[in-house]
Formats: sequence, C-alpha cells, structure tokens
Amino acid sequence: MQNVVLKGYKDGYEITLNADADFNAILAELTKLFAELQLEKEKSEAKSLSFDISTGTRLLNAEQKQQVEKIVSRYPLFSIHRFTSSVMQVQDALEMIESRTVHLNASTIRNGQTEDVKGDVLFVGDLHQGGILRSTGNIFTFGKNEGILHAGYPNDATAIIIGNIHTTQQVRVADVVDIVEDDKVQTNDETVVFVNDLHVLEYTEREKVKIIRPKLFTRMGGY
Repeated sequence: MQNVVLKGYKDGYEITLNADADFNAILAELTKLFAELQLEKEKSEAKSLSFDISTGTRLLNAEQKQQVEKIVSRYPLFSIHRFTSSVMQVQDALEMIESRTVHLNASTIRNGQTEDVKGDVLFVGDLHQGGILRSTGNIFTFGKNEGILHAGYPNDATAIIIGNIHTTQQVRVADVVDIVEDDKVQTNDETVVFVNDLHVLEYTEREKVKIIRPKLFTRMGGY
C-alpha cells in the first residue's frame, strides 16, 4: 500500500497521507515524490503548483507539519496550500459543540457584573441596570432586562436579540451599539434586534426572522 498518493483535480492537486503508516516512511515517500515531480517540471513549462495535504484520520502536530513543509520548500515551484484531516482535537470539538448549543441561563446579573456565554442563550433571569449579558451567539430573552444585552460578541454581526427589550438600557450586536428608546420598541416578547445591510441596528418583529436570518430560522426548526 502506498503511503503517499497524489491526485489531480480540476481545482488543483491533493496529496493523501496514509493515516496508519509510519511517519518516517511517509517523509521518505514524500521526498521521492517531489524529486520526481521536479524532474517532470524541468522537462515541461515551469508553472508553480500548490498542494492540499490530506491526513485522513491522523492529526499532524506542529513539528510534523514543519517536516513536510521543509521537504516542499526545497522546490521553489511547489507550495502547500493547506493541511486537511477528517478529525479534530477533542478540545476543538467540545468548543464547536458549545458554540452551537442554546444555553438556558437564569442568572441574576447585577450592576457591574458581566455574564459571558458561548453560543446561543435563552435568558430567563434578571439583568439589572449596569449589568451585561454577553453571548457569542444569539440572545433569546424572556427575563427581566434592565441592563445591556450584547449578542454576537465580539464580531458576529449575523447574531440577533429576540425578546422584550423595552426596559433594556442598551443593545449591542457585534460592534454595533444602540441605546433603547421608548418609541423604538413595543412592550412585548416579539422584538428582534439585528444588524442591517447598512451596519446599523434595526428593530423588527419576530415573524420577520425567516426573512432577515433564514439560516437561523431553519436551524430553530421553523421558529
């Protein structure tokens, strides 16, 4: 079985490394492969080539990637576009799952306190004046809101806030901030705050989520 397989596609080239092979054997085959490719290039038109390195179920550490890059760097016309694999570090997987989870939060957030949440949050607690509820995702609130609601922290402008924000001091989505004024929102649980195409916070009704954020609408099961 080959430890290194080169495949050509319409968009470029991919080198697949055998996930079960000895890494030193892989390096040896890579060295041979690029030496052969160099000979072929010398016989034809000199055109640079970029390769994706696919490692399958094996994760290369930083040192192993450097060893592969060192082999390729011997040939100025060749470069590595990216390393890909079909697996990820456990910690990375946990963080991804957490970022996509809707967290139920019933905290009491007082003046001067900041409550940080990864992912979406369903807030049913008490947010006092001067307190901040900050989420990397969307905020769905049915709690008491007298402080600051910050969705999409720090830079996800696609996030939204849904709920009764009539008494909220301030709403923020990503880097966009607005002070809530009485004439802007209704006293109900239907208000949606989002960043519009002009990168300004806009207020609308919950039924409009399907239009302004169709992916979120689908992910929430038709909300």
